[in-house]
Amino acid sequence: MSATQTSETKYFDLHTTGIGYLNRLREVTPRKGKPFMAVTVAALKGSADAVEYVYVDCNVVGKEAEKQIRRCQQAVDAEMKVLIGFRIGDIWPDIFTYEKGPKQGQTGVSLKGRLLYIGWIKINGEMVYQAKAVTAMPEQEQEVA
Repeated sequence: MSATQTSETKYFDLHTTGIGYLNRLREVTPRKGKPFMAVTVAALKGSADAVEYVYVDCNVVGKEAEKQIRRCQQAVDAEMKVLIGFRIGDIWPDIFTYEKGPKQGQTGVSLKGRLLYIGWIKINGEMVYQAKAVTAMPEQEQEVA
């Protein structure tokens, strides 16, 4: 009997879930590579009576998430309030230098991530999308420590 080795790549996922407003929906066409959808999520945090926002620039990577984002384009362009329940993966800081304006030459930081999933969407307070409930977790996530 011969033993065969499989080189299975393992990953550690960093997922952030929350609610936030959609801003700056856009199609990005890089010099190299395929075009992709991008969006800024103004994630809510803190006390409900003193909400703070954390802005995360995201590449939209989930197929269903992209479909739902595209459905929201007109509402965002019309400056309606588009609130979503989201899952963003692998948030990282992107350091840059301001090139113009009053902060020219200063260092800034932007949060980046990958928009993986949208659980629900409300436009001007009205529920317009609700993802189907997941009845079972994938096999690898069922383990209990």
